[in-house]
Amino acid sequence: MSQEGQHETTRRGGVRLRGVGKTYGTGEAAVDALDGVDLDVPPGEMVVVLGPSGSGKTTLLNVIGGIEPATAGDIRVSGVELTGRAPRELVGFRREQIGFVFQFFNLVPTLTARENVEVIVELTGRGDRRAVPGLLESVGLADRMDHFPAQLSGGQQQRVSIARALATDPGLVLADEPTGALDVATGKSVLALLQEANRSGRGVLMVTHNVSVARIAHRVVHMHDGRVDAVERNESPADAASVSW
Repeated sequence: MSQEGQHETTRRGGVRLRGVGKTYGTGEAAVDALDGVDLDVPPGEMVVVLGPSGSGKTTLLNVIGGIEPATAGDIRVSGVELTGRAPRELVGFRREQIGFVFQFFNLVPTLTARENVEVIVELTGRGDRRAVPGLLESVGLADRMDHFPAQLSGGQQQRVSIARALATDPGLVLADEPTGALDVATGKSVLALLQEANRSGRGVLMVTHNVSVARIAHRVVHMHDGRVDAVERNESPADAASVSW
């Protein structure tokens, strides 16, 4: 990797992995979820990670986000070296650098849409509570922000989770199958929101099993058996509205 490339991946939202491994279990029961992964993601890109079930996609997302420690290799995200960090340090890193979007939303059922976003601002000490209504309005929930998750459709709940992920102004958004529980039309609208977040300067790293979604990415990472098989560069990413599946 060139010195220029190394500099790129140390900027806010940039990702650099070298020889990263993640093993679950020990002895004969050991399973290598990640096996010697090398990956460079410049800041500000929309990246899609593709691969069959069990290929290591979600584990890759988790080690990049500091949710799980790697068992081998070096991980640098936004210029922060994650290898060997204590759990408390990883919590601080996530709060400052990462926004998460999950397939099943992970909203607090006893809080309204507005409160689900506000609580992240309060817990992290980042962002501005006064900006939360505008953020929910920007994801199409101006008239639903005082509803509880059970009163919202799946697509609306995912919109809340995207607003929550953006509330702390992260350099990198990690999305794990964000359209997996949604119908096609709603899925497209969620992809459009993630694409808009990317166009506003944030990096977006999205795991999906849907090959068609790769068309919206600047870079497509193909995984198999815990390894990166190939990385493709898309010079002309498609608009989310044009994705078909």
